[in-house]
Amino acid sequence: MSSDDELAERLRAGDETALREVYDRHGAAVLYLAQRLLGDRAEAEDVTQVTFVAAWTGRDGFDPERGTMLGWLLGIARRKVVDRVRSSAREQRATRTVQERQPASPAEESPEHIVDRLVVADELKRLPDEQRRTLELAFFDDLTHPQIAEATGLPLGTVKSHLRRGMANLRRRWEVDGATSGSRSAGPSRAL
Repeated sequence: MSSDDELAERLRAGDETALREVYDRHGAAVLYLAQRLLGDRAEAEDVTQVTFVAAWTGRDGFDPERGTMLGWLLGIARRKVVDRVRSSAREQRATRTVQERQPASPAEESPEHIVDRLVVADELKRLPDEQRRTLELAFFDDLTHPQIAEATGLPLGTVKSHLRRGMANLRRRWEVDGATSGSRSAGPSRAL
């Protein structure tokens, strides 16, 4: 069994098996910390995975003279937990903002429009979370770009980029999945 110093040296050299050994040795402690801080096993597992990905990409930053491998990993995990909590808080603020702006009684929709919205909603589920959320706020909740930026806490340029990339992804998926045949030839913009 390698010492943490030997593992650190192998890790910094880009040895992927060293990462596996580091995970086997310290993964349970990272998971325990994340679960204690977040209170949710699934979230803690995600944070643990993100922590080890960050450890791999930032492996040059570990210095055994400044602390232990476990201490370094737990420091990364704490930062990832904080990121997760902040992201969750932004999403909750966005949800509250959207709920506050929704009309009391929605107008009656035609059956065709409802079907189009369901098809688009299904396609939206396949997009990355931030792109999906931005598109939902823009098209289903009718928020402007600045309102989306305020609701999500994202910079305005990021909102615009997510909308542009999200629409391009939606359009590609719409075409690939065969939704362009028949009554849906107008593409995703028809339902949005």
